[in-house]
Amino acid sequence: MRIGVLTGGGDCPGLNAVIRAVVRKGVKEYGHEFVGFRDGWRGTLEGLTMPLDIAATRGILPRGGTILGSSRTNPFKIENGVERIKENLATSGIDALIAIGGEDTLGVATKLDGLGVKVIGVPKTIDNDLNNTDYTFGFDTAVNIAVEAIDRLHTTAESHHRALIVEVMGRHAGWIALHSGLAGGAACILIPEQKFSVAKVCEWVESRFKTNYAPIIVVAEGAIPQDGDMVVKDETKDAFGHVKLSGIGEWLAQEIEIRTGKEARTTVLGHVQRGGSPTAFDRVLATRFGLHAITAAHEGDWGKMVALHGTDIVRVPLISATEKLKTVDLARYQEAEIFFG
Repeated sequence: MRIGVLTGGGDCPGLNAVIRAVVRKGVKEYGHEFVGFRDGWRGTLEGLTMPLDIAATRGILPRGGTILGSSRTNPFKIENGVERIKENLATSGIDALIAIGGEDTLGVATKLDGLGVKVIGVPKTIDNDLNNTDYTFGFDTAVNIAVEAIDRLHTTAESHHRALIVEVMGRHAGWIALHSGLAGGAACILIPEQKFSVAKVCEWVESRFKTNYAPIIVVAEGAIPQDGDMVVKDETKDAFGHVKLSGIGEWLAQEIEIRTGKEARTTVLGHVQRGGSPTAFDRVLATRFGLHAITAAHEGDWGKMVALHGTDIVRVPLISATEKLKTVDLARYQEAEIFFG
């Protein structure tokens, strides 16, 4: 069988580990042939390919990003997009696809599966917000990067007696903020799932100063104040309809200064969270996903996604990954609230 592999959406630590595992097991155990599609769904639309064999995947396990490249191309927003994909797959002699991506990439894969394209999905997102899998690779790396930043910022905050705000990624789900804030000893954590009171945040800030500690506030980029709206960078949208988020940290810093008279500064971690080498946990999880994905393809179990349930890798319906977002529930958030202030 000749199988195409693609990576779509934002780059993510662990993508190369998946590619390596798929190819290594697919060639050595099953004798399959692989073609890499460049730049996500754009590669399938435009026939952009690269050779993908064992030699091409050597040494890539610890590398961040993706050797295949990525994009946020949505073929369903392009005229005759599906027809072009089917034509290019036929021209290249591709029997099936392994799509590695998040909500948008797997959403496209689900639609293509319904239109007769043989697809296996692999869940990828640093946000950990894909449904029907306990964890996605990339999340652990992002959290560890954020925690390292928070640890470093504590010393600056203490030295200058400032409130420091750390803005992390998380459009609709606050998993990175919750985990990094809890691990980093934040004075409070603000997530998209729970609208926050600026007055209450200021109370926590002043409470922390009274104990001779400078507060660190961790805020997800999609967090929303009770009497306001989501703060966006501008009104432009990508091919999947997402606006660019940025600015909630700076907005909050200004509010804290006005209301408390304390100096406040913001650090936006941005893309640094998803760059660089993956953690050991993400390397292992991504590798296991890749091994199970190629087995599913070999067995012809199309329309499935590999997922982590407990410590087991299982197969779930591809459509279940994007039926709803996996968000932080109130009980999980309340566990962290005891440490606020």
